Amino acid sequence: MTTFFGILAIFFAIVAYALHKLDSGDRLPLLLRGISAVPAYALLSIGVLLMIFKSLFFFADRGFNYLLVSPTGHMSAVMEQGIKWRGFAKIDKWQKYIDVKVVSKDTESDEKELEGKMAPIPVRFIDQVTANGHVSLRFQLPNDEVSFIQLAVKYRTMSNLVNNTIIPTVREQLINTGYMFAAQNYISGEAQSFRQTFEEQLKHGTYAVNKIEVRDTVFNDIDMTEKQRTIKEIQTSYHVEKILENGIPKRIPHELSENNIVVSQVIVDKIDLEATFKQRLEAQRDESAKRQLEQQKIETAKAEQQRIVAQGERDKAAERVTQEKEQVKALIAIETKLKQEETNKKLAAIALETEKLNAQKQKVTADAEAYEISKKVSAGITPEVKLQMELNRDIKVAAELAKIKFPETMIIGGNGGKNGTTPLESLIGAAMAKQLKSQ
Repeated sequence: MTTFFGILAIFFAIVAYALHKLDSGDRLPLLLRGISAVPAYALLSIGVLLMIFKSLFFFADRGFNYLLVSPTGHMSAVMEQGIKWRGFAKIDKWQKYIDVKVVSKDTESDEKELEGKMAPIPVRFIDQVTANGHVSLRFQLPNDEVSFIQLAVKYRTMSNLVNNTIIPTVREQLINTGYMFAAQNYISGEAQSFRQTFEEQLKHGTYAVNKIEVRDTVFNDIDMTEKQRTIKEIQTSYHVEKILENGIPKRIPHELSENNIVVSQVIVDKIDLEATFKQRLEAQRDESAKRQLEQQKIETAKAEQQRIVAQGERDKAAERVTQEKEQVKALIAIETKLKQEETNKKLAAIALETEKLNAQKQKVTADAEAYEISKKVSAGITPEVKLQMELNRDIKVAAELAKIKFPETMIIGGNGGKNGTTPLESLIGAAMAKQLKSQ
């Protein structure tokens, strides 16, 4: 645009100068007479400035670095946006950020926005499982002017840098990262560590590692008859250890680290494992599900067994309490009956003593009366009177005895009588009759 306006200004300058020459010979119309040469020179100067402005200045767009090569061969770099001094230098434009991505049929991306496109990267894990790696990365050109100039001189074009350096380095580092992990470990929770290791190797260089082989011998069960073990199989596994120098992992530089290319974004979209390994994982998953189901059944059976045992213990405890209650009731009844029998014994003994005292009282009374009669007889009472008095005495004694009420039964320790008892009245009567006869 500036060139167009410069050419236009020079054209008008030439026209103005020509009109000025013609006006000096009075060959122009009255309207065009009086034009001086000053505007022509001014337009000529403006036109020349506009013509060379693009070679003196340029506008630096955002997101780009510029390599400037002056006519004298001096090289400089412009890494900020805005209007910048050029000074007739040749400009090479470099995109500051470079996007590289694995593109496949299943990938959804705007390929026009990518500076580098890669096919899926074949990865082989340390346990010999293969996979295809899908990654998305963003790189940034060196931030310092010296490194950028060296990079621009070394690779000349952006395409050369992307296709011959960045993409091969990304493939190499992803393959090297795969050698440091086992597929089984990757799917078991080390995916984040895999991505971190891949990013560290891109940023700072490849890890120097040692591959260590481990052989695990599996023996058959011991035969109890022969008491000897035989080797069943030998399992070989591998693991990788980083080589340390002064406690720091040793690095092997690559093109990205040597040229100070900044790795600003690393995304492992997916690691597509081989079909046979997926089938093996599915089989392991099914077996694991079966084991978990069986373990759940075992736990359920154990819980059911514990529930049945607990219910049995509960029923046993309830039955034990019921039986103990019945035993307590029986014991209380027996103790109550024994106490009642003991009370009856004491009451019967008291009644017997009472009757004995009453009998002794009656006997004493009768003895007194008999003594009185005997005294009277000895004092001169006739035999007839004495006989009558004895008769009256016997009648009175019999009457008094008839008035006495004796206990019907008495509890004794022997086996005489019905139910272990003897009529008390007959015993007392016999004793008193004996006493009366003796008198």
